[in-house]
Order: sequence, then structure tokens, then C-alpha cells
Amino acid sequence: MVAILLGPPGVGKGTQGVRLCEARGLSHVSTGDLLRAARREGTSLGREAQAFMDRGELVPDSVIMGMVREALEELGSDTGVVFDGFPRTIPQAEGLDAVLTDLGRSVDRVVVLQADDETLVKRLSGRRTCSQCGAVFNVFFDAPSVEGQCDRCGASALEQRTDDAHETVRNRLGVYRSQTAPLIEFYSERAGVVKHVDGDRSVDAVAADLSAALD
Repeated sequence: MVAILLGPPGVGKGTQGVRLCEARGLSHVSTGDLLRAARREGTSLGREAQAFMDRGELVPDSVIMGMVREALEELGSDTGVVFDGFPRTIPQAEGLDAVLTDLGRSVDRVVVLQADDETLVKRLSGRRTCSQCGAVFNVFFDAPSVEGQCDRCGASALEQRTDDAHETVRNRLGVYRSQTAPLIEFYSERAGVVKHVDGDRSVDAVAADLSAALD
């Protein structure tokens, strides 16, 4: 099984992907995790990626695809894989197809998690993280008992990530619609591959439908 989770920022791909993999014994593959691990371990691809980042440039698809290939080769063809947040563009999807074909595999399922923009903006722009203990709150859906104070450790250290600012979130959603949403049509040309799941519900409800979508 090779599955891809698609959906806009804030829809819950990361949370659901990890939960799904733990429940079904699949491997969770995030290119962000692969990149961080390669840089930390000082692999040749990690050093190449670091050189681009040190120059303030985006890591090119060729380097990302190299990391994906290495990860898949290490896991082996019998291991089920869930890609979270990758591919992001049509060229990346085509590159992934080429790697999978070389390894005798293919994309079996693409699950699209959906939610309206206003919900996503509140999920992301309302997120606050404690810089002391890492606890996460949301001022709209799961606010701390005392404004600005962490319920877990009591520190007045709740912070908003810069990429969670309201206007930045709107921009991220725009980038998703222009670059990543076309992947839905790309994969829809393959009969029975794409499934849609409503992501604007409880974590348990979404998880149940996501698991069913893989069957």
C-alpha cells in the first residue's frame, strides 16, 4: 500500500497521518522529516540540501526525490507507506511515479482531507504554543483557562508561529490552491484512487473515515 494524504494547511494531515500509521502498522513519510534527518545525519543529500538552504534557496525537487527514493529503498517493497504533505506539485507527483515504478510499486490511494477556509484560518491563526513545555492551544477551539498562560506548566509563554499569522495563513491557502490542489485532478484520472474525507469533524470521526478510505 502506497497512500498519499492531500489537503490544505491546517486540515489535519500530520495528526491523522501519524495516527493512521500507528493504527495500521504503516510507515509515515514526511519530506520535512526526511530533510531534517538527512541534515542532522550529514548524509550527502543532507549536505546538498543544506547548501541550498544556506544560500536562502529552496531545496530542488531532485534532492527531495533522492531522499524519498532512499527512504523507500530502506523500507522495502513490503512496507506500507503514507506520504504526508508530499507531493506538493505536479512535477513532484511525476517524479514520485518514476521512483515508485523503478521500485515496482505505484500509488494505491490518494485521500483528500477537506475543510472550508474559515475553519482552516481559525485552526492555524488561533494556534498558540508554550515555549516552555510545548503544549499547544487554540484561542478559538481550545483556549487556555487563563489568557496567555499555559494550562500544563503555568508559564506565561504562549507564542504564535510566524507562519500562523492571519495574512500568512491566507497566503498559504492560496499557494495550496494554485500548486497542490491540481494534484486531485492529476490522480483522479486513475480510476478508484482518489477518496475524499470531511476533515471538519472530531479527530476520531476523521480517523475512522480515513482508515475506511484505504480499504
